[in-house]
Amino acid sequence: MSETGAAATPISVGELTRRVKSLLETHFDWVLVEGEIGDFTAASSGHWYFTLKDSGSQVRVAMFRRANQQVKFNPRKGDLVRLRARVSLYEGRGEFQLIGEHLQPAGDGELQLAFEQLKQRLLEEGLFAAERKREIPKTVTRLGVITSETGAALQDILSVLARRSPLTQISVFPVPVQGDAAAPAIVRAIEHANRLAQQRTLSLECLIVGRGGGSLEDLWAFNDEALARTIAASRLPIVSAVGHETDFSIADFVADLRAATPSAAAELVSTDQTEWYQRIDHSSSRLNRALDRRLAGARQQLQQLQSQLKSPARRLVETQDKLRNVRKQLARAIDWRVDSLCQDQQQLKRRLVRCHPLSMIKIQADRLNQTNHRLAQKINERLSRAQIDLTNQIRLLESLSPRATLDRGYAIVHSADGRIIRSAVEAEAGDQLRIQVSDGDIAAEVLK
Repeated sequence: MSETGAAATPISVGELTRRVKSLLETHFDWVLVEGEIGDFTAASSGHWYFTLKDSGSQVRVAMFRRANQQVKFNPRKGDLVRLRARVSLYEGRGEFQLIGEHLQPAGDGELQLAFEQLKQRLLEEGLFAAERKREIPKTVTRLGVITSETGAALQDILSVLARRSPLTQISVFPVPVQGDAAAPAIVRAIEHANRLAQQRTLSLECLIVGRGGGSLEDLWAFNDEALARTIAASRLPIVSAVGHETDFSIADFVADLRAATPSAAAELVSTDQTEWYQRIDHSSSRLNRALDRRLAGARQQLQQLQSQLKSPARRLVETQDKLRNVRKQLARAIDWRVDSLCQDQQQLKRRLVRCHPLSMIKIQADRLNQTNHRLAQKINERLSRAQIDLTNQIRLLESLSPRATLDRGYAIVHSADGRIIRSAVEAEAGDQLRIQVSDGDIAAEVLK
């Protein structure tokens, strides 16, 4: 406003914010900002909203789901990050903000941080625990190999097995081992191999999953979470052979056995045929020595039996002596048994006499007479007590009888209708009364 009071034409708040937004977006193309994540919110819509700050300032950041799906780590409050974003303004609140397009850690590399985060999470879930891992057969005769059909890893595995164990049956499941399509393809191959083994379509004892060496980006397919969980869920034992000896992947930690290289994996699941020949020779020698010992023992046993063999005549005499002894023992046993049976017979006879019907009748008759005698005594005693009680009750009743009262000189006055007169007020002059005394009744009339 000028000194004369003239004023510029006013604009709306919305117009002002639109102009500021346009100015910011046209002035800045892309910015690369480094700072610490402050408040962080992951909305249900999939969008991220957070603040990016340093020691003196902070700015709001919105990172929509389309962009944050490409981020390979889980950002948290306090992380130091590097953000590529567009400068903008949120018109609804007139707030300056950044629209994030790419986010990565500012310190360690993005892939290494994502690797460490996934490793820690799966470790806490127990997927690396030794007790859940399956045992690899000492010698695998039917092997499945999941790797690139054109890679050096497959040739190394086939070369080792051809040299060490040429009779091993090998089934190859070709998959890409690098790029975005690699991890899903390896997951499908492991699941397919398990289905074939379960359906008995293809007899497999073990799987080798791996590839040759490379950078962290080259080996990243084997750090996939879905692949790690598929390896853990596999019913077939899995040997992980990813990269060189110094390379470690999530698949190495989850697998039942980790091999330093694909060639080492082939050696772990096979036994050298030279070793088999040595085992056969060793077993043959042990078998021959065992047979020699067995034959020597049989000869010694035969000699002992021959020394114990007696002539038939001597054996006959000894048998006759044994027979005579047995006869004596049998005679004594028969005599003892007969005596025992006789004693049992005498006891049974005495018991039978006691149980004879006439004896039982006599015993029961004596018991009946005793019972009748006791019953008669009880009846007489009960009658005597009852007679005494009756006499006492009669005396008590006579003492309480109205007639006894009349005998002592008292009288009972009755009205004409038979009602007992207990008070003078109950009778009036002219009433006819009947006075009951001990030896009869007296008719009377009330005078007053």
